[in-house]
Amino acid sequence: MSDPKTNPLRILRLHPNAVVPTRANPDDAGYDLTSVETVRLAPGSRALVRTGWAIAIPPGHVGIIAPRSGLAYKNGIEIMGGVIDSGYRGEVRVILKNSDPNKPFDVAPGVRVAQLVIKPIATPPVVEVDSLDETERGVGAFGSTGGMAA
Repeated sequence: MSDPKTNPLRILRLHPNAVVPTRANPDDAGYDLTSVETVRLAPGSRALVRTGWAIAIPPGHVGIIAPRSGLAYKNGIEIMGGVIDSGYRGEVRVILKNSDPNKPFDVAPGVRVAQLVIKPIATPPVVEVDSLDETERGVGAFGSTGGMAA
């Protein structure tokens, strides 16, 4: 997305009560996504929550559905999945999971449930090879660079 004045993010309202995705502050990376429906998340359950918008992610970019820090910290609400390809034109929905084992979480219309971050992507051609170049890390994975207790 080059210049937002000449190349705006195009959105299509699919629900009369949908709240336009906005950034709370000019320097924020994500656009807040808001629910248009009432959903109760039982402890440990997940739900697909409607936003009421279809969004045209610009070519060469991807929309990432990211958690809202406050919902995650205060209520144990996680985001599951969340890639919006530039060719998708259906309603943006958010997969929420209640990781709190004891209390339900209620989503009401107008509640900010996630944020949309738009990022440029690289899509190089895939080429099968006989070997890969050596690196210092090599095949080490899952905590092999330190910082994780065994």
